[in-house]
This record gives sequence, C-alpha cells and structure tokens, in this order.
Amino acid sequence: MSKRSGEMLADLWASMLLIWIMCIHSVSMAPFNNQSKSQKQPGSGGLHELSDGQKILSRAKRGWVWNQMFVLEEFSGRDPILVGRLHTDLDVGGKNIKYVLAGEGAGTIFVINEKTGDIHAMKRLDREEKAEYTLTAQVINRDTNEPLEPPSEFTIKVQDINDNSPEFNDGPYHATVPEMSEVGTSVTKVTATDADDPVYGNSARLVYSILDGQPYFSIDPNTADIKVALHAMDREVREKYLVVIQAKDMGGHMGGLSGTTTVTITLTDINDNPPKFEKNLYEFTIPEDLGLGKPGGKVKANDRDEGENARSTYSIIDGNERDFFEITTDPQTQEGILQLKKHLDFETRRFYTLKVEAANDRSDLHVTSPGLLKDSATVKITVEDCDEPPIFTRPTYMFQVHENATINTTIGQVEARDPDSKGSRVKYFIDRHTDLDRQFDINVEDGKITLAKPLDRETEMWHNITVTATEIKNHSQISRAIVAIRVLDINDNAPEFAMEYETYLCENGAAGQVIQTVSAIDKDDPQNGHSFFYSLVPEMINNPNFTIESNGDNAITIRTKHDTFRRQKQESYLLPIVVTDSGNPPMSSTNTLTIRVCGCNRDGDIQSCSMEVYVLPIGLSMGALIAILACIILLLVIVVLFVTLRRHKNEPLIIKDDEDVRENIIRYDDEGGGEEDTEAFDIATLQNPDGINGFLPRKDIKPDLQFMPRQGQHSGPNGVDVDEFINVRLHEADNDPTAPPYDSIQIYGYEGRAPSLGRSAPWRQHPRSRTRTSTTSESGALISEDWGSCTL
Repeated sequence: MSKRSGEMLADLWASMLLIWIMCIHSVSMAPFNNQSKSQKQPGSGGLHELSDGQKILSRAKRGWVWNQMFVLEEFSGRDPILVGRLHTDLDVGGKNIKYVLAGEGAGTIFVINEKTGDIHAMKRLDREEKAEYTLTAQVINRDTNEPLEPPSEFTIKVQDINDNSPEFNDGPYHATVPEMSEVGTSVTKVTATDADDPVYGNSARLVYSILDGQPYFSIDPNTADIKVALHAMDREVREKYLVVIQAKDMGGHMGGLSGTTTVTITLTDINDNPPKFEKNLYEFTIPEDLGLGKPGGKVKANDRDEGENARSTYSIIDGNERDFFEITTDPQTQEGILQLKKHLDFETRRFYTLKVEAANDRSDLHVTSPGLLKDSATVKITVEDCDEPPIFTRPTYMFQVHENATINTTIGQVEARDPDSKGSRVKYFIDRHTDLDRQFDINVEDGKITLAKPLDRETEMWHNITVTATEIKNHSQISRAIVAIRVLDINDNAPEFAMEYETYLCENGAAGQVIQTVSAIDKDDPQNGHSFFYSLVPEMINNPNFTIESNGDNAITIRTKHDTFRRQKQESYLLPIVVTDSGNPPMSSTNTLTIRVCGCNRDGDIQSCSMEVYVLPIGLSMGALIAILACIILLLVIVVLFVTLRRHKNEPLIIKDDEDVRENIIRYDDEGGGEEDTEAFDIATLQNPDGINGFLPRKDIKPDLQFMPRQGQHSGPNGVDVDEFINVRLHEADNDPTAPPYDSIQIYGYEGRAPSLGRSAPWRQHPRSRTRTSTTSESGALISEDWGSCTL
C-alpha cells in the first residue's frame, strides 16, 4: 500500500471513531423522558389524592424520546453498521413489545431489531446522493399489534467523509494577456468544485496551486486568480504558455484529494517592434519613358509585430526636391512602391539618390516612444536612356484665318523636336480622321499648315485637327498635338428679312396707320454688331401708298399714306425694300413685302381679305357655291361613264359577232391526196371561217390602207416549196392592219413534196403578238411547238 493510501485510511478510521464517540455521547445525554410506570408512585404522575375528595390531574410523560442519529457514509464493512438503538421505558422485564420502523429507506436501507430496537444500515450510503433520511419509530404489542406508544419521527444523517476530488467543470481554460504586461496583471480566474460537505470538516475546503507554468504566472491559493509573475514577457520570443493548475481539498493538508486543469495563456501583440528594412541600400534602374504612376521599384521593411501593429507607412525624406518621385504602401504585401510623379529625362539628369523611411502607423506609448518605431534606407536610381517620341513645343496650337483666304494660304506652323541625344529628324502629318474634308495640308518637313479648300465661317467656325510628328529613323515614335483653327468672318452675306411677313391693311383705315414692323438678319458676325439701313428701291422712292420709318433698333415701321385703299380697285400691293448692312464693303439685298387689302370691322379687326363677297350672289357663300359645282361635275361624270359602258357593250370589235375565234383552234384531219396533192389549204379560212375570201373590217380600228383580199394560191405542177409558202403568209400577216392584236394560232397543213415528215413550219404572228413554231406529221398531228417573240 502506498504512503498516500495509508494516510487516507488512517484519516478515515479517525473520522469514524470521532463520529462514534459523538453518537454515544448524544444518546447518553439525550433528554429521555421516561414514561410513567405502570405502578403509580407519589409524584410520578397520574391521579393523586391530596385529600379526601380532591383529585389532581398530572401530565403523562412519553416513554422515550431521542435526537437525530448519524451514520458514516461509504462504510464498506462485512456486517451491517449499527446506527443507534431505540429504547422505551415500557421495555422492562418480559414485556411483550415490538419495535416497528417506517419512513424513508425503512426495511431496505435501515432495519430495526424488533426486540432490542437496534437500527442497522444494510447498504453502503453516499452523502452526495442523499444526506439524511426521515423515519418514524413506534412500539406495539407483539401479540395484538396494538400501538403502545404513538409514532415518533426522527432523522438519520449520513455523515460525510472526504471521498470526492475537486473538479474543474469549465476546463480546460483559454486566456489572453498583452505582452510586456506588468507583474501582477490579472490574466484569468479558474473555479473548482468539491461534492463533499462544505460545512462539516475540511473535505470541501480547496487550496489552488500551479504545478506547471512557473515562473511566468502565479495563482492566488484561495481565489484562484492567475496573474503575471515575470516581467517583460515578449510575444515575439514566446507566444503561448500551458499552465497546469491544481485544486486540493482538506485545506491542502496531507491526505486531501486533488484535481487539475490546464490554462492556455496567449500573449497578445502590442506595437513594441519597429519596422526594419531588409537592406540599407536599394538600387533601381528606371527607363526615362516610364509612365506616370507606374512602379519603378519596391522596398520592404519587416515588422515582427502582427496585424495593425505591423502596418507601416513609407515616405521620401530626402533627395526628392523637384518632386519627381513618390512612394506608396501596398496594403496587401506592406511593400513600399516607388512611382513617378513627373517624367524623367535622361538628357537632363541621369542619377537620383533618395532616402526613404518606414514608420509604424500606431504605437503603444506605455511601451515605447513613437520616435523609435521607424527605420530608413537609401535608394539610388539610375535613369535609362530610351528612344523617345518627338516633343511638340506646345501641346495645343491655335491659329486664325479669314474665310475668304485663298488656296495654299499659310495658316500657321507647328514644331516638334526629338528629345534624344542623337536628335533624329521629324516629319509632320495631319490625322485625316480629324480632317475628313481635307481642307488643310501640312508640309511634312517644316510643319507649315496651308489651306487646301475654301472656308465658310457661316458653315463651320472652328476646325480642330490633330497633327502628328514622327521620327524619320523610327516611325513607331509618334507624338500628337491639337491644332485649333478659327475662321474669321468677312462681310460676304447680305442681310435679309428675319421672316416671311404677312402684311394686311384695312380698306377703311385712316391714313398713317402702322401696317407692319420689319426687321432683318445677317449671317455674318461683325465685331461691333449689326447695323442695317432700309430704303425703297429707286423707282419707288416716291411711293404714293406707303412710307417707311426707322425705329432705331435695326427695324423699320411701314405706314400708309392715304385711306383710299379698296379691294375692288386693287387687292394687294408689292413693296420692294432694300436692306443694307454696315460691312466693308457693304452688302445689300432687295426683299419684297406683299401687302393685302382686307375688310375690317370698326375695331380694326380683319374679317375678309378676298373679293368673294362681291362676286357671289347675295346670301350665297363661297362654300355653298363650291358644293353646288361639285355636285354638277359628279353628275356629269356618272352620265359619261354610263354612255361609254353602253356603247362598249352593244358594239363588238368584229362586225360578225356570232363566233370569236381568238382563242379557238380549228383542226382539220383531211390529209388530202398525200404527196401528190399540191394544193395547200387556204389559211384565210382559219382567220374567218364565215368568209373564206371575204374581208371584214374592224370597227375599232380605222386602217390607213385598205387591205386587199388575197387570191388563193395554187401549187405548180411540181408543188410549191413550204418555205416560200410560209414567207408569203407571213408577209401578208405583217402588213395586215386588220390583224387581231392578240395571240392567235395559224396552222398550215401544206405537207410539201417529200414523202417524209413535213418541214418545221415556223409561225410568225403580228408584231404585237407572240410567235409559236409547230411541226406536224403527214397525218396532221402536232409533233412539237416552240413559242418565241416576234419582231418586224
């Protein structure tokens, strides 16, 4: 058995002995009130006769009373443990009594001896499960089971022993404390619990201590408050600490039980480290054509801190007098990016030496001063020569030219030079996307801009073109400049009326009435503004009807000279007015004003400006007259259409209208005498079956020449050739003015002399008709057809 186990067993037996002594003392000292004996003794209670006839009623005492009993928990002996003994004064001699136990655990946990009243615990008890039991004891007659005493209640308390170790229910713990904290700074607090009785003994009295974690941290043995125990703990050296905490009961004395937990303590960062450049000297080579805002180099200052404490700001503290450079901080990598604010020029300066500084954005003043949280480094920059594009002397040029300037007039000159040390020659061009009309030209050698087409200020006042300059040795090096050309005005437009005036006068108006105010406009734009002069044409200077007056504001007023204007006499007047500007040379134009004479009421309001009231009958307006005329014309049109339709319906185109053969094909199957038959069928029969040799003129065509009826042809002794026969018929059809102007079919059944199939018989129709060529066999059957156009 180990030493610690022996100590625990000794403490257990000592506790049991102490409890047993206390139980015996309690029972012996308990106020047992003996119940009255069966014999009545003087002064013992019951009825006493003090004198004859006098009785005294006394209080009967209980036979037995006891206090609470105790039983030691976790007793593990072989025999049941004796808790206590119940005894009554009735239990004397051979009294036939019986002890009965009832209540919590009666008969199972606790058993009473019916004869002696001894109470035994039959099971191992645990105070942490149940600390006390309430039971009832009673004495009854063994034979009759009648109660001899009323039931009496008592308790049995389970006496605690140190059988539970302290426990940290919330462990393991995690805590943080800033680095560089002062000694005694509180970190966190832990709590352990003990299931033993905190009232009885020291079983639940805990004492805390650190098993692992010294000398960095300490703990208060009573409050379990963990504090910093070491000065200047640096997170950059060590960030996490694992501290083992022990809680021991019995006040920390020997034999007490203990429990442990762990506390992980993390040092949080403070800004106690300055940024530090990786190198003291940085060297960069930057081409002179590097664009503004482009990175030319990067520097890096490392900071052992983390998060916001590691953020640094870079600045240039020396060597940037002309403000060519700037340095910014990359928020992701915390690098300092060197950029250009102005263009570098290799030919002007080739080397720069800068001093850059990195400083923390924030600092903890209670740890270090702001001046210590910064570092500096030197940056040497070498400018690299590049082939640069030409540079114009000005980014924008502005020229002026009069709109009447002649072609090839020099407007202005642009100039560009090659900034490189070698100095290449430059050529000039106009970007034709900015001069689509090609109104300007430029000399490629000297940059002189000349006029290529006439200008008109009233069409376009400004011309903005782009001129490019290109190195001769390297055409890819191009620069551009904007040239703004202003077209200056000359007096090349005559003034004219501002609008088309509609002027009226009242025929009953008085002389001198104002009938119109006239103003003029001029497309030109003189420097001192417009000034117009109005006058009548020379031949109308002494106009008897009207006069003009200047208003002093470039406008005139037209007045009448008399009051004898009448519409019956003259309905309108034409007044030519000459408008002249003040240009050099002056421009003028003649504008004619039409003045109509109108009828007005007494108030001068115009009512009518035409002669219709004088030519119409009284009471009949112009609208009514127009409606009547329209009705008459409509009736005439209807009559003409009706007559025309009747005439076309009653008179056919052909005098003989019994049968129309325009779309009929007449076929004859009579073959005749075969190859010996030399008599061809006369085609005139097909044209007009009713008259073989007759002639029926058309009524709708009046022929210029009367067509003479042809004589029937007869074949010669040896027959007539088919080609000759057809040609004759075609000639007759072409010269026949009475031939129908529609499509027709003419079939010639002449077979010819050969015994084989007849020749193809081309058919030619009237020039206004289509042509079909057909081929037939000896039997007259149609073999093939060919339609085509026919011309004279």
